[in-house]
Amino acid sequence: MRGRDIIVGLISDTHGLLRPQAVALLRGSDFIIHAGDVGDPRILLELAALAPVTAVRGNVDIGDWATALPEAAVLMVGQATICVIHRIDDLALDPAAAGFHAVVYGHSHRPGRHERAGVLYVNPGSAGPRRFSLPIGLGRLIVTGATVSVDLIEIAP
Repeated sequence: MRGRDIIVGLISDTHGLLRPQAVALLRGSDFIIHAGDVGDPRILLELAALAPVTAVRGNVDIGDWATALPEAAVLMVGQATICVIHRIDDLALDPAAAGFHAVVYGHSHRPGRHERAGVLYVNPGSAGPRRFSLPIGLGRLIVTGATVSVDLIEIAP
């Protein structure tokens, strides 16, 4: 018998702005990942009112509240292991060898997904202030057992 899918809301690069559309799209998530550049600790409190939050520190996250955030985190969801880091270039290990099913990252503000060596790499893009002509968005990981898939969602400004 197949269990219920577990939904992990993905958000990154809010830079102090949590849009109502993002909150609405994250509502109903079982977990939420914030991949850094939070910009304001109140955002994490608002997200935590929706679901348990795993957040990492981004390059704009400074101050006492930010030093409490790790540079990288690992989240177990169902049978899937998810690595969270702000800058993918800072990942100092081989995710496949480490047994990760997915790596969630931010920083570039460019949403995207690709798979390498059986690991799903996901950047949900930026949900904060628009940067250049890049889209505003977030994502949802769908975890079924150890299988992980993703939907990237563009938010209208």
